[in-house]
Amino acid sequence: MKAYHDQHFLVDQNAVQRIAALADVCGKQVLEIGPGNGALTRALLDRGAIVHAVELDGILCEDLNDRFSDEIRKGTLTVLQGDATRCEFPSFELVVSNLPYSVSSKITFRLLDIGFEVGVLMYQSEFARRMVAKVGTKDCGRLSVMVQTYAAVQQCFELPPSCFSPKPQVHSMVLKIFPRPPIFPIDDRQRYANVVRALFSHRRKTVRNGLKGSSGMLDHDWVERVLALLPGEILSSRPEALYLEDFATITNIK
Repeated sequence: MKAYHDQHFLVDQNAVQRIAALADVCGKQVLEIGPGNGALTRALLDRGAIVHAVELDGILCEDLNDRFSDEIRKGTLTVLQGDATRCEFPSFELVVSNLPYSVSSKITFRLLDIGFEVGVLMYQSEFARRMVAKVGTKDCGRLSVMVQTYAAVQQCFELPPSCFSPKPQVHSMVLKIFPRPPIFPIDDRQRYANVVRALFSHRRKTVRNGLKGSSGMLDHDWVERVLALLPGEILSSRPEALYLEDFATITNIK
């Protein structure tokens, strides 16, 4: 089967069932982004989910409408054509999806902004490992910090290219995501995101030099106040050595 818009179709039925079983979807409003050939859609419907499938490709939408005409008529499935990075989503409680690789970061942050109970999401393995990298270690980065600020993330299992058609050149990993409020209060979420972005744009520099070089991302006068008030141990650290509390402390300086 041809891949449309960065989609690799999950064809291994054992993998499909393992993913569908990771959350109790019975009677729940479930968002599925990138349903592709409908393999996961079928598994979710069979488990009693009310599925809202968002698919970018019009041809795939037509195929899904034909294949699941009975479920659409009964109201247990809606198929919406749209770009999941920007289109309006229907109301949902859970999200279970094999995300398109190239926009998985945008979609993940969008989902966290909207909010949901539990997510079961598949990513490229390398991307997934960056998401779960422990904050405060050399492996962490902007993605690790931003995701773990707003959610707990659990690694579930990895899938080889042979589970997909056409086969991707990378392994995939399924994660379970549990949104939660930040552990440390954040006064301004946009400034927090800008601080994290600015520091990891200069990850080999100290926090002091990273903030000084943040022109265009952070207000100059605010940066000067931060440099005057932050403890020296934070200013002399590199971004990967900081903890979530440190990023919140920087952001919350008035």
